[in-house]
Amino acid sequence: MAFIPKVLSLFNLTLALLLSHISVVVVARHAQWSGTETKSNNQNNRNIQNSDHLVSNLPGQPNVDFRHYAGYVTVNEFSGRALFYWFYEAWSFPEEKPLVLWLNGGPGCSSVGYGATQEIGPFIVGTDGNDLQLNPYSWNREANMLFLESPVGVGFSYSNTTSDYENLGDDSTANDTYAFLHNWFMKFPSYRTRTFYIAGESYAGKYVPELAGLIHDRNKDPSLFINLKGILLGNPETSDAEDWKGLVDYAWSHAVVSDETHKTIRESCDFTSNDTWSNNDCSQAVDEVLKQYKEIDIYSLYTSVCINANSAYSENKAQQVMFKKTTSKMMPRILGGYDPCLDDYAKGYYNKPEVQKALHVSDGLHLKNWTICNMDIFYGWSQSKDSVLPIYKKLIDAKLRIWVYSGDTDGRVPVLSTRYSLSSLGLPITRAWRPWYNQKQVGGWLQEYEGLTFATFRGAGHAVPIFKPSASLAFFTSFLLGESPSSHR
Repeated sequence: MAFIPKVLSLFNLTLALLLSHISVVVVARHAQWSGTETKSNNQNNRNIQNSDHLVSNLPGQPNVDFRHYAGYVTVNEFSGRALFYWFYEAWSFPEEKPLVLWLNGGPGCSSVGYGATQEIGPFIVGTDGNDLQLNPYSWNREANMLFLESPVGVGFSYSNTTSDYENLGDDSTANDTYAFLHNWFMKFPSYRTRTFYIAGESYAGKYVPELAGLIHDRNKDPSLFINLKGILLGNPETSDAEDWKGLVDYAWSHAVVSDETHKTIRESCDFTSNDTWSNNDCSQAVDEVLKQYKEIDIYSLYTSVCINANSAYSENKAQQVMFKKTTSKMMPRILGGYDPCLDDYAKGYYNKPEVQKALHVSDGLHLKNWTICNMDIFYGWSQSKDSVLPIYKKLIDAKLRIWVYSGDTDGRVPVLSTRYSLSSLGLPITRAWRPWYNQKQVGGWLQEYEGLTFATFRGAGHAVPIFKPSASLAFFTSFLLGESPSSHR
């Protein structure tokens, strides 16, 4: 059943009707507190509306001193669209810490399966797919973390209207996520005015700025105000032309392809064209790049692929590059996500009856089929902005905090792609290129621009927190504080 928020006031009723019936274009530094005890009447009142989504008896969960919630929020009652979320309160003093929404991309991949399960959530699925391990570098050490499976068809999110699955794209995803936020705030009212950030990686490089831009525009209406302060983007798809140019240049500079292949691409490919692949020389040369990447892990050049006879991942992803060509104006894309083998562990865990029941997605008898990426969405994606750089400019003008980071061993959205994209903005440099440090080692390199900070993570692949958990948490903490990462050992 889709969740219909309980309404406590005439204002909330009006807002709920507006959002559900129209197309909305519209460092833990404190002592721990126990998530199992009521600290005050205010704390008790804060949880009146969301107690039905409180997660308890989650199989294999380690004991923790914070609450977490999961369930559905309806974003369109008429069509029956409902998005699944999993929300972890901060490890300590959640009422003092900001709210961060995390999005993964694909398009078609799960933020629960990637962000929450493999990267920055407090619980990492064990290798047997039966239990959960505590992540000591979870980002909810520093913030209240909200993971969303978006759009419908991703993970547990769904629609009762078949045609909703046939028209998915950037704009519809931003609109539904915006509606989700307002309806979620009605269920968690203490967060409505909380300092808010949006973070994500890969194809969420499109989702995050698009959502931020929508919030910025709609904030002109005080009744819809969301206290957005900034965005954080990891190895993000940003501008199709620069992303493709960076992908092939990176492959050549890291000895994945020959000089001859690279020369052909440089001479024959116009990545700014609406019909890049009509040039056969270009198309064949790019196919050669992808052929070579099938031999290794495009998401992490220097680590092993998953070799597992029983692994759906090794058959379908690690040894193949899922690539979609199109005759439309949309640039072709490669599936965005990372994992040698972990995908299988997550699939096994989230399809357990008792897990689905604990997460409020089924009654434990009528199960939902959870997959980490929905390939029908990936191949059927109908609308994508070729660049979100104009949105960057708007957000910079609005004085929002914008930090972008790149794992420098990722071939999928490589550091060169991001550097090309950011360079095209022509922003003045305020602090020059320099190393930043974590635990007395170089974490990567950093450059600060007027309105934007860019950093690399040395030795990290596509999903940076998997490779550099400690450094990524330290970097996230710096982002929240608005302070540059350490420039000293």
